[in-house]
Amino acid sequence: MISSLPQLPDPTRAERMAWWREARFGMFIHYGAYAIPGRGEWVMNRERIPFEEYRKFYPRFQPRPGCAEEWARTAAEGGMKYVTLTTRHHDGYCLWDSKLSEHTTVKLGPRRDLVAEYVEALRRHGLRVGLYYSLKDWSHPGWLAKQNGDEAGHAAFLEYVHGQVRELCTNYGKIDVLWYDGPGPYDEKGWRADELNGMARKLQPGLIINCRSHLAEDFDTPENHVAASPPGRAWESNMTLNDNWGWHAGDFNHKSPREVIRLLTRIVHLDGNFMLNIGPEPDGRVPAESAAILRQVGAWMRVHGEAIHGAARTNFQWHHCGWPTEKGNCVYEYLNNYPGTSIVLTGFAAPVRRATLMSTGQELMLGQHGEKLTLWGLPPREPDPLGAVLKIEFEGKPKYGVVPQ
Repeated sequence: MISSLPQLPDPTRAERMAWWREARFGMFIHYGAYAIPGRGEWVMNRERIPFEEYRKFYPRFQPRPGCAEEWARTAAEGGMKYVTLTTRHHDGYCLWDSKLSEHTTVKLGPRRDLVAEYVEALRRHGLRVGLYYSLKDWSHPGWLAKQNGDEAGHAAFLEYVHGQVRELCTNYGKIDVLWYDGPGPYDEKGWRADELNGMARKLQPGLIINCRSHLAEDFDTPENHVAASPPGRAWESNMTLNDNWGWHAGDFNHKSPREVIRLLTRIVHLDGNFMLNIGPEPDGRVPAESAAILRQVGAWMRVHGEAIHGAARTNFQWHHCGWPTEKGNCVYEYLNNYPGTSIVLTGFAAPVRRATLMSTGQELMLGQHGEKLTLWGLPPREPDPLGAVLKIEFEGKPKYGVVPQ
């Protein structure tokens, strides 16, 4: 979702967003009672399951002990810096001890506060904490009250929504991201979004908020595609690792590790963040295929992570072999199309001190003539199956000329 509303000035935004821009790579987790039937997170809606029938899944929802620890460990080992968990999806089942609902994991199912377990696990692994919250709730009688002309029912529903956001912003210490979803048929006034987000920020002064309460807030959230926001506007592309957000037992269409890296480097090249989703199995474990993919991504990140974390868009224009990023006095060129033993890059208007193939640590021979840089000594074949990266170090701040078109 790209907000069409103007972003209001906020003198605290740059400071609040600094860690997020440094992180660049995060994990999304869609987990709830919909994992039991194993047909995706929208199964209640898509199959028109009556709520009284759907709630029969709750007693069967029994996440194994330590599943949140596995999530956090998988994210950290995958090179991710933050995680966002669906505390309550559109079905209304809360993963925390909400005092405003009878449909929670403390009252029905595992008899545990999964949000508390999740927050504690993330902190043990040094990860930032994101909480997803759906503004819609198919289980609540007031969900469509306003559409039906029932203002009292709508007011009661808003009190419920605002109260649950208050609980999430109060009960778990410092929260870094509030990630709304499902704004449905109501605009920002219908949600009293100014009041809602103002309350959240008062409770969590360092909080960053996405654009899905129908207010622009801090960042946009294009879904399952890459769509850069205008310069100066933060954005996060959130995608599934396969085709479903929640666990689907028949979904084997996973992105390859190379595809994940290609997406990540392209998104950072365009100055965005990448939040990649997994849908844990019914007992909470990370699916084996997802874990295997993220292990390979993590191994690549341990070698090449400096080209991602803290890197940003560069004014280097001519990148026929891949997508460059920039940080400090370095430009990093992800070789999406491996060039062979040499490569020519043009458009540099400052002296280059050194060029290194990060995948092997090999320093390359270089020749620089005007704005043309030639590098020799690359291996004949691509040295990393997920993609090699050139690190180009300048004498000072990188400067670029205009490449003739």
